[in-house]
Amino acid sequence: MAGRFDGLVAIVTGAAGGLGRASAERLSADGANVVVVDIDAAGAEAVAASLPTESIAVRADISSEADVEAYMAAAVERFGRVDLYHLNAGIFGSFASLPDLELADFERVMSVNVLGQFLGLRAAFRQYRIQGGAGNIVLTASIAGLTGSADLLPYQTSKHAVNGLVHGAAVYGGPLGIRVNAVAPGIVPTDLFAAAATTKGGKNDMERRASTTPLRRAGTAAEIAGVAAFLLSDDSAYVTGQIVSADGGATVVNTVRPAGGAGAWDTDPVDRAMYGDDWNGRAL
Repeated sequence: MAGRFDGLVAIVTGAAGGLGRASAERLSADGANVVVVDIDAAGAEAVAASLPTESIAVRADISSEADVEAYMAAAVERFGRVDLYHLNAGIFGSFASLPDLELADFERVMSVNVLGQFLGLRAAFRQYRIQGGAGNIVLTASIAGLTGSADLLPYQTSKHAVNGLVHGAAVYGGPLGIRVNAVAPGIVPTDLFAAAATTKGGKNDMERRASTTPLRRAGTAAEIAGVAAFLLSDDSAYVTGQIVSADGGATVVNTVRPAGGAGAWDTDPVDRAMYGDDWNGRAL
């Protein structure tokens, strides 16, 4: 049975693990040859070797202009063209509160999550221009780019910026036949948050936090990959410029109403965890 991406070439960044690996596996299962891009060379090699279609691994730092050009050149040298892009790579950054954030932490997140996505988008559009054809691009956004919270400020800011990249690129690309969309995952436990496994809001309590979404569970990397594959396929031919949430319904919940599934919660423990045990209901 023919796959919907048979004969096509896809680049997936951040593909050595987590959402990126799941995306590479899904696209390959649907017939695409995959260029597995990651800063973890060994991880990328392992994923590429495991895929059922002809695939290659490229070690790259997506925040480096030279590395982005290198992964594109490697893809074209091996396959002659690129049709699909899942610009997925990203980092979560610091959980530090706003007054305690270091400039270096903020800049590092923006460098990867925003500059890296811009460089990937630009490279994709340049390659489509060389090929003289249309194509599809998906970025990994986040529900953190649709709402706000008191922690992960660099990450939130970067994901709001990703939405702007999607909107602008979709408007520019539309007349050229280039569609640009994003998948915005909700709570999906992956290795991205493993480094913060003992931090409140990190991987340690993801399952508990996800239990208040309408679907009452966390998502899986494979489920996010399915949405990305849909957006890259002709099944979404009239969809562009969209930030598609795959979040178990988290972003539609009214948190002040119990019927919404996440209401009736005690704010005091949350505030004390954020501001300290001397929290007394006022700004410190």
